[in-house]
Amino acid sequence: MSPPKDKKREKISVASEIDRIEERRLRCQNSLERAEFRKRREELSEQDRLALEEEMNMMSERIQKYERELEVLRGENRRNMLLSVALLAISVLFYYTFIY
Repeated sequence: MSPPKDKKREKISVASEIDRIEERRLRCQNSLERAEFRKRREELSEQDRLALEEEMNMMSERIQKYERELEVLRGENRRNMLLSVALLAISVLFYYTFIY
């Protein structure tokens, strides 16, 4: 069952993958901010406070993971853009050399 999911992932463009991960990171960031606000404002029992801190740590780790993924995807996006520009330049050079 894993191969169909991998094929589906291959069809997703880098830009849409970046958008999807940025959206997830933003949702996680908002959840973390709400948890921090709740921790500051509410009187929590020791157990609730520890659970909230654990949840905040998990969200922070997830945000860092998303940021690493975004860095890799943006690098791939830059590489794809440079490749496109190089192909365009070669096409223009070919056109002006042989056809014009």
